[in-house]
Amino acid sequence: MSVTIKDVAKAAGVSVATVSRVLNGSANVSDAATKAVNETIKELHYSPNFLGRNLRKCVTNSILVIQPSSEHSLYPKIIAGMQEEAALEGYDIISSISNETREIENRQLNMLYNRTVDGAVLLGTMFDAETVNALAENYHIALCCEGVEGADVLTVAVDDELGGYDAAKALIGLGHEKIAIISLKDNIVSSSRREKGFFKALKECGIDIPENYVYRGTYEYQNGCDAVKQFLSLKDKPTAIFAISDILAAAAIKQASEMGVEIGKELAVIGFDDITWCEKFIPTISSISQPCYEMGRLVARKLLSNIKGETKDKGYYKMAHKVMLRESTGK
Repeated sequence: MSVTIKDVAKAAGVSVATVSRVLNGSANVSDAATKAVNETIKELHYSPNFLGRNLRKCVTNSILVIQPSSEHSLYPKIIAGMQEEAALEGYDIISSISNETREIENRQLNMLYNRTVDGAVLLGTMFDAETVNALAENYHIALCCEGVEGADVLTVAVDDELGGYDAAKALIGLGHEKIAIISLKDNIVSSSRREKGFFKALKECGIDIPENYVYRGTYEYQNGCDAVKQFLSLKDKPTAIFAISDILAAAAIKQASEMGVEIGKELAVIGFDDITWCEKFIPTISSISQPCYEMGRLVARKLLSNIKGETKDKGYYKMAHKVMLRESTGK
């Protein structure tokens, strides 16, 4: 059987309360008692059950972060920022991947339901606003990178609509008017807002594009390839493409290159997120850059404040993005 705190107290000749005070680093213990307890702990190979103690206090000093997939290099950057901020408060980050599956996400949130973590950050969730709001009533949660329409919960993200607007303006500023877009079928908040900003910029500049300049699919790489095949099959081909994610932009660039199109000259492409691929790809990919590390720090700081405070901050914090022009747009 494992050694208990009572065994330590009996062997050291002190009370259980004294052993507890020594474990907690209390100053209200004599040097002799402290020495006796520490020596006994070493002799008996006693390991304190800190998790059990923290659970009794309803504090685990851990935050769960759920990422929808492992495909995007922006998620590790966000988590790194969270870890940096959490460490300042003595907290750890526990990371998991839901594979964009509601059942898996809910199973992973059992850590929150069972109080084995103090809070959770969702980097994109399969839950709707009603479910998210219900969760927020009973637990400390936050959304980061991807919001949920109608959710009244702490959220940290970029202004996706403005990002889409700036992407279009950048292409227009380079002299393009025949601009296509690769977007999503599903009504995901970030993609729909990026698309909205894109069309807003076109309208302001008096540019009206045909329906076959719009391709909607999924985030999967193949959809970027299929979109370019559609665009390049047209008699009046676009000279530029805005892809609402860098993975789609990379796929579009590769497919167009294989079809003999010179990227940056015959066809300009800009993506969104500025993942690690962008600077390593050939040609390098222009993108709307998200401040991932800073987003991670902010969401961790705000969530920890909620955990420790009496009132809940349910604010929607928009972080500033940057337009990064590289070889795929001729820069």
